[in-house]
Amino acid sequence: MTGMVAGKVAVVTGSGGGIGRSAALALAAEGAKVIVNDIGVSLAGVGGDTRPAQSVVAEIVQHGGVAAANTDSVASPEGAGRIIQAALDHFGRIDIVVNNAGNLRDRLFHKMSGEEWAQVIDVHLNGTFHVSRAAATHFRRQNSGAFVHMTSTSGLIGNFGQANYSAAKLGIVALSKSIALDMARFNVRSNCIAPFAWSRMTSSIPSDTAEEKARVQSLQKMESDKVAPMVVYLGSEAAHEVTGQIFGVRANEIILFSQPRPLRSVHMAPGWTPASIAAIAAPALRHHFFKLERSPEVIDWEPI
Repeated sequence: MTGMVAGKVAVVTGSGGGIGRSAALALAAEGAKVIVNDIGVSLAGVGGDTRPAQSVVAEIVQHGGVAAANTDSVASPEGAGRIIQAALDHFGRIDIVVNNAGNLRDRLFHKMSGEEWAQVIDVHLNGTFHVSRAAATHFRRQNSGAFVHMTSTSGLIGNFGQANYSAAKLGIVALSKSIALDMARFNVRSNCIAPFAWSRMTSSIPSDTAEEKARVQSLQKMESDKVAPMVVYLGSEAAHEVTGQIFGVRANEIILFSQPRPLRSVHMAPGWTPASIAAIAAPALRHHFFKLERSPEVIDWEPI
C-alpha cells in the first residue's frame, strides 16, 4: 500500500470514536498498520465494551487497510505496555504513537473532589506518559519514531470547571517538549495538537445560555475528520524536522501556538523589597500582564 505513512505501524489510543477514530482511519488510508485502542467506556468511566475498537478495525479493513483492536487502559503502566506490545505482536514494530485517550470529570474547582482530579490526571497525563514510555524503548532501539499528543486550549488558555483537565492537558505539552529534547538524538519527534472538533468529549459543554448555545453551534461545524491530516503529517517522514511544537486544528485552519518566553524584566541593583516591588516592579510589568480569559474569548472568530 502506498501513502505518506506506508510501511509504518501506528497506535492510536481512544480511537473507538471521534478524533481518535478519524486519526486511525486516516493513518490506515495513508498506508499505516494501526492498533485501534479503546476501552469502550463512557466519559464517566462507566461500562466497558470491545465493540467501538472492533468497529473501527472493521471499517479500516473494509477500505483495504490493516488494523487490530486493543482494549487495554492507558492509565496503568501494565495496560500501556500491552497496548504497545499489541503493535509488536501483530505487526512487528511501532513507529507512531497518537496519545488521544481521554475522559472528563468537569467540576468547579472549589467543588472538585480528589477522585475527580485523579481520574482525569490518570488517563490524560499519566496515560500519555505510560504509553509514550512503553514505546520509547523501541523508538530508541530503532533510531526513529513519532509521538503525537492531544492537548487542549483549556490548558493552553483556560476554561471554567476544568482544573483537572486543564492541568493534565498543559502537563502533556511540557511532557511532549521533554520527550522532544531527550529523544532528539534518537531521531524521535514529539508534537502536540490542540483539536477543535465536535465529539463525545465536547458534547458535555453546557448549552443553557444564548452564548453557550452559540458556542456549541460553532463547535458542531468543526468535524473531527479535519484533525486527522495533521496527525498523519506529524507521523510521516515529511515532518522529520518538526518537533517540540504545539499546533491547533480548527475546521480548515491550522494554528501554531506560542510557547512561554520572557516578555520583560526589571532590575533593582540593591535587590527588591516587597514595597519596591509594589511601587516599581509591578507597575513596570503590569502592561504585559495577561488577562484572565477563557479559550472561547481568545479564539473568538468563526471557524473557517
